[in-house]
Amino acid sequence: MAKLQLSLKGRALRYLSMREHSRLELGRKLARYAQESDDVETLLDELEAAKFLSQERFAESLVHRRAARFGNQRILTELQSHRISDESLSDIRNQLSKDEVERARTILERKYAKAPEDAAERAKQMRFLQQRGFSHDAIRAAMRTRESDDE
Repeated sequence: MAKLQLSLKGRALRYLSMREHSRLELGRKLARYAQESDDVETLLDELEAAKFLSQERFAESLVHRRAARFGNQRILTELQSHRISDESLSDIRNQLSKDEVERARTILERKYAKAPEDAAERAKQMRFLQQRGFSHDAIRAAMRTRESDDE
């Protein structure tokens, strides 16, 4: 029995029903299945007009999924790779900067049960946060509050 072929619009709606996608990401996924007569850009325009595809919703969704694990810089870099507008990025940057130190501290406590005992351990924990995309100020503040809590 042959598989039923989904139309390009049906495939797009299936992707969007699973999670939010950026226009760029959805366009890439659909381009693999487009026939000669299909116009992916026109379909994406129709989906945006019908409010099925939204850059703002995608950005909110990505921030929500990533904020518990990553720092501001990593989240913003990922949003830029999806070509989110600069004004949306500045709004998101302001929103994320409010709790970056607390998020860094929470992630640090989850990964490392105790505060660093020597400089090597402190450097290791700071590198961990840096790889997660946290700013130097947030890392220093998180380390300071963590060490003062243990005293």
